[in-house]
Amino acid sequence: MLTLKLLREDPEYVIERLSVRNVDAASLVEQILEADASRRASQTQADALVARQKELASQIKPLMQQGKRDEVEKIKEATTEIKEQVRDLGAAHDLYEKQMQELLVQLPNLPHQLVVKGNGAEDNVKVKEGGTFPQLPEDALPHWELAKKYKLIDFELGVKLTGAGFPVYTGKGARLQSALIQFFLDSNARAGYTEIMPPLMVNEESGFGTGQLPDKGQQMYHVGLDNFYLIPTSEVPLTNIYRDVLLQEDELPAKLTSYTPCFRREAGSYGKDVRGLNRLHQFDKVEIVQVTLPSESYKALDSMVAHVEGLVQQLELPYRIMRLCGADMGFTSAMTYDFEVYSAAQKRWLEVSSVSNFETFQSNRLKARYRDTDGKPQLVHTLNGSALALPRIVAALLENNQKADGISMPKVLHEYLHFTEI
Repeated sequence: MLTLKLLREDPEYVIERLSVRNVDAASLVEQILEADASRRASQTQADALVARQKELASQIKPLMQQGKRDEVEKIKEATTEIKEQVRDLGAAHDLYEKQMQELLVQLPNLPHQLVVKGNGAEDNVKVKEGGTFPQLPEDALPHWELAKKYKLIDFELGVKLTGAGFPVYTGKGARLQSALIQFFLDSNARAGYTEIMPPLMVNEESGFGTGQLPDKGQQMYHVGLDNFYLIPTSEVPLTNIYRDVLLQEDELPAKLTSYTPCFRREAGSYGKDVRGLNRLHQFDKVEIVQVTLPSESYKALDSMVAHVEGLVQQLELPYRIMRLCGADMGFTSAMTYDFEVYSAAQKRWLEVSSVSNFETFQSNRLKARYRDTDGKPQLVHTLNGSALALPRIVAALLENNQKADGISMPKVLHEYLHFTEI
């Protein structure tokens, strides 16, 4: 959530930066500032009335001592009237506050200066490409056919047990999942990330804190009886660890990693691009999160991008790194790098990771702060990235490494798999 301080001090800057997202925020910013002005005016009036009430109340005792009961009664009547006015102003203040907050949460984060304006994925900026493209025969199979041929993933059984988008991994397919998870966690631990095992459900406050609510409420699975939400990513519980926390400067950066299943409704997703593992309602992901000093967050972002790149390189997959344009970025992000790996059988790029800096957008909602060298509380910066999401990694590994009599596995996974080929 954008800070009121920024909106008050430079509304034109906010409007200009949001235009990079193709968002016309002028009207909304004006409404927020009007609600804020009305809220502050009602508070100022109430404070003046309370001061007047105290002044009148201080006159009662001397007047009583002088026996001027009629004047005392008039003062009491005046203070009663003031109390009613203060109550009405308090109600107006709360109404303006609610209105302002409802408007504030509709504004997305401001894009960083490096983020270009664009209309969609076609306008994203390629910053790097690496790896070797495999040469596969014309009859190469897509991963859903390979999974069926080698009994690695049972999509139909998943439909029977739950529904479409909930695959069942079997045999060496299940082993590949667990091997990738452990490889990612081990790599993250070596990079200084502390492993956390969080809950798979969060409350409404946690969903709001990281920006999933209200923006992505329709994409989350809601447990209505308890008003909990199944997590769409472990970013949500990990970042919310710091909700309402005041950190010391020497506690930063905080670096966390976690493996969890993730749950997303993915409403409206259909067609050839969602076949097999391309888009699921339940999938496994290893996440990395950093909480940093504002001055260090873009250095941290670069380190996270380099770390994810190292993982993809070790898996020997062809990849590219894209800096997203304004229109393609998530609601909460100030800058995002997407990692895509090439799926040789499908002949298309598959997104496997997003690494984002949210600056103070999440921490303002979370009230996650640190005490600076002057002892003043300041908002931290929050970042997160997939390291990595498994489904499309698995899809690319199966497709790119297929041969006539099986599927080879990258060397880095051999010690985790205890086999070299499927």
